[in-house]
Amino acid sequence: MTNIHSQKRIQRVRRHARVRAVVTGTSDRPRLSVFRSSSHIYAQLIDDATGHTLATASSRDIKSKGLKRELSTQVGTAIAEKGKGKGVTTVVFDRGGNRYQGRVKALAEAARAAGLEF
Repeated sequence: MTNIHSQKRIQRVRRHARVRAVVTGTSDRPRLSVFRSSSHIYAQLIDDATGHTLATASSRDIKSKGLKRELSTQVGTAIAEKGKGKGVTTVVFDRGGNRYQGRVKALAEAARAAGLEF
């Protein structure tokens, strides 16, 4: 018998597999991949055609303290700035199987506000 946490993880992995079957990044429009752990959030700009990561940002890199949602907003802004520095303006959003709410939504909205289009 499985507990509720492992069942939720299995459901998230299945959702992510469905999303990844459709969403792929190219050099013109890389994939903005989001990974959310219990304490941190990570974002990457990935070119799936070549298999290269163009830029990364995480809440571990941010020196300020605050609520997880506030840190997610700062990560969204940071990944957008790094992407614009590499010449990336449009991306495909990969929410990593997580529901589009809370920290994932805060990161996405901050990236949009900072200039990324998706």
